[in-house]
Amino acid sequence: MTEKRPQQVFTLVIEVGRKAGDGLPHKAKGAALMCYASGVDEAEAVRETVAILKQANLAPLDVSGYGTLEEREKNGDEIDPEERALMDRALAENSVIVAQMTPFYD
Repeated sequence: MTEKRPQQVFTLVIEVGRKAGDGLPHKAKGAALMCYASGVDEAEAVRETVAILKQANLAPLDVSGYGTLEEREKNGDEIDPEERALMDRALAENSVIVAQMTPFYD
């Protein structure tokens, strides 16, 4: 029997383009979404996040991974309590949390 790998939370930034009904601000050309996504590895977290964003009528174009909480701390990132709470929630709910949306304009 294979050992079940534990879920981890990954920090992802997903760039999205425009799509009818995407809910982005009127004049925005797209947006960057900062997400916390659970998965056994980063590839799974990316697949799940992209699938959920597509279901939400968004058009994912590019994904940048920033690693797990532990990896980010090793890299010297400061993670505030609010961000940690969102990561904990993503892990507890085995979900994707969109923490921030930054629209792009010309």
